[in-house]
Amino acid sequence: MTGQTGFARALTVAGSDSGGGAGIQADLKTMQELGVFGMSALTAVTVQNSLGVHGVHPLEPAAVADQAEAVLSDIGADAVKTGMLFSSEVIEAVCDVLERYAVRRLTVDPVMIAKGGASLLRAEAVAAMVRRLLPMAEIVTPNVPEACALLGLPEDAIRDETDMADAARQIRLLGPEYVLVKGGHLGETEAETRTECADVLAGGSDLLRVLRSPFIPTRHTHGTGCTLSAAITAYRARGLAMEEAVRGAKDFVSKAIAYAVPTGGGIGSLWHAAHRRAE
Repeated sequence: MTGQTGFARALTVAGSDSGGGAGIQADLKTMQELGVFGMSALTAVTVQNSLGVHGVHPLEPAAVADQAEAVLSDIGADAVKTGMLFSSEVIEAVCDVLERYAVRRLTVDPVMIAKGGASLLRAEAVAAMVRRLLPMAEIVTPNVPEACALLGLPEDAIRDETDMADAARQIRLLGPEYVLVKGGHLGETEAETRTECADVLAGGSDLLRVLRSPFIPTRHTHGTGCTLSAAITAYRARGLAMEEAVRGAKDFVSKAIAYAVPTGGGIGSLWHAAHRRAE
């Protein structure tokens, strides 16, 4: 733990983004920026740039599990996050390791679809995620489409904050201690008039609260979900209470979006060092 080593440690189990804006790359950048020693267990190599995902090369489940085992058995981790897991076999293998090491501070980012539309989780793996991984999670951070998928709802079932709150409550019944339903996908067609973005956090003694942040009008938002979940993980590794960790992560991401960089000819990436400019 942090007190034993003198520094906070966090492990991310996720896919690689060759474009550098999301996945393992975003996770490690975020952890470093927040003063946490980041470690990784790679689940897949994606062929990716600002124009989209052009290929996915998954690793064998045993290779993923062995990486996590190597880290946890020697260095340890004060908090862990999962991102792109790709298949039910990988989910099962990762859960076996997390159970063996009694990981408690676990952030689950249920990555399913890339921003450009490419599938990053096989359809059959959603059931394994719900059955095995969510009950182990301290917090799960779905966006609106992911929340619908976890609950088996139509893609357009969540339309407003009331629906988000209902979804957060229902997902919490699946086992996680906290659920953060992210509202960034709501109101995308009204970007010119939108002024804020609302996320709904369920869990803890307050049970439900809406967390608001200014809406930043930019299309360069690649890596937002990965960065948010990595920041929550980093703050939890440092010992912050959950709501404080979530609010800190939202602030970190807002600054990173405000200084996003137009990498390539498509959707640009967040700038993970932006918080330094604001300090």
